[in-house]
Amino acid sequence: MVRPVAAQHAYGWSLTASAQRIEYWRARVTEVLREGKASQRAVEVARLGVSELLSNVVKHAEARRCHLRVLRAGDDVVVQVCDRSPRLPVIRRPDWSAECGRGLWLLREMADDFGYMPVPYPSPEGLRMGKTVWFSCRTAFSEGAEA
Repeated sequence: MVRPVAAQHAYGWSLTASAQRIEYWRARVTEVLREGKASQRAVEVARLGVSELLSNVVKHAEARRCHLRVLRAGDDVVVQVCDRSPRLPVIRRPDWSAECGRGLWLLREMADDFGYMPVPYPSPEGLRMGKTVWFSCRTAFSEGAEA
């Protein structure tokens, strides 16, 4: 479970997810993590996770507008994608011969923590439900790096 802490370094971007821009967002998250002296493992998991979460917005959400957030909480890095789709992810053991259906399972296995939750957002029709999908990596920062 991700624990709230007083001192967080947070970075966030509102964006429209598209397959053509996923590498751009992977690079942005990599830049943030490297500037913060994140471990190579954390950078690699974050790159995979950003690809998977944004790809799922492209594939499964009607509205591709979303919010990508990177939080540093102590020795953890948390990456979140919030979108306006109420459809929660379904994670099953993958069929290795299928062309899709492995990404979230792999991310959950690689990350130290993984989750999702429904979240409300305002719309002209009133409150509607979307979701946040997130993952975290523990001991993500090099020893001696400032908190």
